[in-house]
Amino acid sequence: MQQEHPNDMYPSTSTEREDFDPDAQWNKIVQHVYRPKEDITPSMVFYVIGDSDSFVPSPWRKAVFQTGLIEAAKEGGDTWIIYRGEEHGLSKCIRDAYRDYGNMEFGTKNKKRGLDHKKRHVKLIRITETQTKDDLAPEHCLCLNKIKDDVSEEKMRDNAQSEFDYSIQLPGVEKDMITFAKFISKKKDIFPSEKKDFRIPVPVPIAIIVCEGDIFTIAHVEGVLEMKLPVVVVKGSGKAADLIVDYLENPESLKRKAGSLLGSRFNDQNFKKLEKCLRKIKEKQKLVSFFDVDKDAPLMFSNTVGDAIVNCYAMENILSNKEENSGTGSVYAKRSPQYDNISSIGRTMLNPDSVTPQENQMAKVLKKYKNPRTNVLKSTIFTPSSLPLYFYFGYQFLQECNLLQSCGHILLLEALRSNRCDYVRVLLDHDVKLKMKDLPKLYRRTITCTGCEDDGCLHMYGILKLIDEKLATEMFPIKGAKRKGDENGPNTVNLGSEVGTSARKLCRKLLKYDEKGNNAKPNDNSGENVDISDILLWSLFANRTDLAEICWLRSENHLLTGLISSAILKKLSRKANNMKEERFSRDLENHSMLFQKRCLDLLDRMYDEKMNDAKKLMGYERKVWGIESTPLMFAYENFMYDIVAHTCSQKNMNSIWYNGLPPNTWPFICSIGEKPWKFFTAPLTKYVCNFVMFFSILMMYSDFVLTSVSTEYYDNFRARFLEYYVYFWGAGDLIEEILSCFGGLKFKSYRGLSSRIKRHFYNFWNIVDLISYVLLIVALCVRHLYPSTTFTIARRMFSLSLLAMYLRFLEVFLINRHMGPTLIMIKEMLKDLLRFLALTIFVVVGVGMYYHANLWPDHQTIWNGSWTEWRIWDIIYYPYWQLYGESYNEFLEGKDLSDCSNVTSVWQNDPSKERCPQEDWTVSAISAIYMLFSNLLLVNLVIAMFSCTFERVQENSEKLWRFQRFTVIIDYQWRIPSPINIMFFPIRFYFYLKEKREEMALVRAEVQNNYHEKNVLKHKNNHEKNVLEIIYAPLVAILKK
Repeated sequence: MQQEHPNDMYPSTSTEREDFDPDAQWNKIVQHVYRPKEDITPSMVFYVIGDSDSFVPSPWRKAVFQTGLIEAAKEGGDTWIIYRGEEHGLSKCIRDAYRDYGNMEFGTKNKKRGLDHKKRHVKLIRITETQTKDDLAPEHCLCLNKIKDDVSEEKMRDNAQSEFDYSIQLPGVEKDMITFAKFISKKKDIFPSEKKDFRIPVPVPIAIIVCEGDIFTIAHVEGVLEMKLPVVVVKGSGKAADLIVDYLENPESLKRKAGSLLGSRFNDQNFKKLEKCLRKIKEKQKLVSFFDVDKDAPLMFSNTVGDAIVNCYAMENILSNKEENSGTGSVYAKRSPQYDNISSIGRTMLNPDSVTPQENQMAKVLKKYKNPRTNVLKSTIFTPSSLPLYFYFGYQFLQECNLLQSCGHILLLEALRSNRCDYVRVLLDHDVKLKMKDLPKLYRRTITCTGCEDDGCLHMYGILKLIDEKLATEMFPIKGAKRKGDENGPNTVNLGSEVGTSARKLCRKLLKYDEKGNNAKPNDNSGENVDISDILLWSLFANRTDLAEICWLRSENHLLTGLISSAILKKLSRKANNMKEERFSRDLENHSMLFQKRCLDLLDRMYDEKMNDAKKLMGYERKVWGIESTPLMFAYENFMYDIVAHTCSQKNMNSIWYNGLPPNTWPFICSIGEKPWKFFTAPLTKYVCNFVMFFSILMMYSDFVLTSVSTEYYDNFRARFLEYYVYFWGAGDLIEEILSCFGGLKFKSYRGLSSRIKRHFYNFWNIVDLISYVLLIVALCVRHLYPSTTFTIARRMFSLSLLAMYLRFLEVFLINRHMGPTLIMIKEMLKDLLRFLALTIFVVVGVGMYYHANLWPDHQTIWNGSWTEWRIWDIIYYPYWQLYGESYNEFLEGKDLSDCSNVTSVWQNDPSKERCPQEDWTVSAISAIYMLFSNLLLVNLVIAMFSCTFERVQENSEKLWRFQRFTVIIDYQWRIPSPINIMFFPIRFYFYLKEKREEMALVRAEVQNNYHEKNVLKHKNNHEKNVLEIIYAPLVAILKK
């Protein structure tokens, strides 16, 4: 039966005008929007309709549509946006969106980059029927803009460069728009290959987007649906678009809403034609999709368009009508007879008539649709059919042709680059491996900055160069660069291996770890495939949150890998913060915390299922990216308080602390009879013995300092025994402290030497230990190298050393659950106090200078006498004590004249004689202001700081205490109480040398094996080369002739 159309409402779409040549118009567009030598077709076309003269006021959220349209266009690749080009309404909305796109992408260079610029991937094309008044533009000619009176063609081109859209002057354009849309849908791009029998026709996806509109727009939608083209209706834009949505949801609402939405007065005949048109749309509603501007996010527009196009391809044969019988055919080519069974959309669309392609041919197909956008969207907004569609079609095509293993790495590379987590997850599940040759491309396309100067980049590339410029340069090699050993050009496999090796080295340098310890081989990158751990490391540097999770779940040693990943991101966050990139720093910090949370969830799950295995796992030593450590030790070295305070970690600590004995006081003591060796070698036993000896040393040291420094009592044996026993104990304790700082005779950490030293002195108690050792050594030297009758200086140094040792003894309470947090609070408040003093000292010195300059004017003996008699001490004396409430009013007013002299020769020649102060009322005024400022502001400031620190420590007291407890446990795991350790030192040193010799022997054996394997491989390659030369030598000779 003949199809009926509302001819009086809309020009007929069933026939094409003879004078309209869509192919000629297509060629004109291609010539203007692409460079002359480029033979390119678009990878996506958006046909936006809906301009109307309706006067129905319908404000709607245009910004949502504008953002969604431009983002979908950027996702689609090389995209055309075709629109009517009216002065107002929907056309103005599209022009504004495109202008903002150009300003955002190109900034001030927007006007200089025309449509044919290689970086302008979105083209705006205007279709209009307006004729020029001076006939400069003939019919069907591609014009740069609407031509106004007295405008030359050269000026017309200049104006077009500023607006970047082009117009097609078409008579009866309303009639020809559907014809042109149909022509675009049939347009295909043929990719030739080296094989003549291999041709891949790739259709141009097109989507008709409907916004606003009038009664003619409804007829337009009906026409394109007859051709089985996908339609996306923007719900919420009002007018005809909302009328279509309402009718498809409830046909009974047409009479109620048609007048209010369209603002038209219908007679009986027109209304029946409108209803008939909508009924035909409802018959094809499977080709209609909706985007709700009131509910959907702008970035979901890409998903809606992609779903509509894919659904149109899938339902193409189902929706076939009489057009097939009449010879018109479907929009896209039919499958060949060899594919009579059910086939995927991807194979139907990409390769209906070709033979099985090879890897280089598949790469050429996908290169057409590679996503040109530089920014990466959140992976959560993507669906499998989101733009660009080459992921959807390419995956189906590879899967049905059984090419996932051989060619899937091409799609995997693009999926990683575009943050398409859905496809990355599926490809990895099918055991698709990224090729080693693709690793340099992955780093170069995602992390390097093309718009930044080498020395001024503030992005990840600049951060990596700050860590190590040489390694960062090796991670991003110049494309096509030759390296040593590549006689026939760059070896991409070796280049990829070098990139992976440089990335791991940079990771170790960032975390300050040395690649040593056990001689376990690192991740093997000598093959053609990239290990999943190297992809994970790339995702960390690129800060791809979801991709990092996917790779982490598929890697080995999940716990240690997750902790190292968290530490890398945290370090990078600090580097970014130092470069004043606060937002980037926050993103990296959040990613780091996310990895730490994953590790905590993993520990919780493991502890609930298998407690013993989870406890043991914290102590297992593994190697990730060349970093060898245990999860617990790594978390401690990188200050991961939550990991160290976890129940699994505490269980592991208890097994170390009690040496495998019952973790309770009395059962532990009772085990001395059953397992005496374990009892005496337990860190808890050594800890108790150490502080018992320490307490005895304190008593002896106190006795010596109080009685036996300079009196005759020192001459007897008891006094000398006390002194030299303190020296003997101090020597043994210093040896243990040095071993603990530099790694000891049993290495616990594989970090660099400088990092271990820095980490050692980060502990407050180790600083107190160092102060006590220095003071004891200085006191010993002063006593025996500079003897005197009174030993006053030696006594002072011994007293200071004894004071420091009493402070050291407070560490014994750190292991206690109740007193430990109190000591932590004292330590943290001491930091606040030092910060307060750093600020206060300038105030004190400044006020003191004012006092001295006005009370003792022109005092010229500031630095006379010994250092104890310098005037600087008098300058800071009074303002310092005023901090605690001392006023010194009589002195500052110049009324206290006792024990002083106004005779210049007296106080100049005798530094011990004070000069009498002069009266100055400004000193009293400054003193009053200073005491108000210091007592009410500064003192209360430090009290507020203490209160804040108290609340912070109190809130995390359990976590901080457990962290400090582990510090004590690992220290006493290898420490032997002094002075007993001196007797065992030769034995420990012997076993240390023996272990080192065994390690060196293993290293030499490994080097010899690697050298032998390398020679065997080289000999094999040379042999194959000689055989090939023998075989092909006659053929080469014939070819030369």
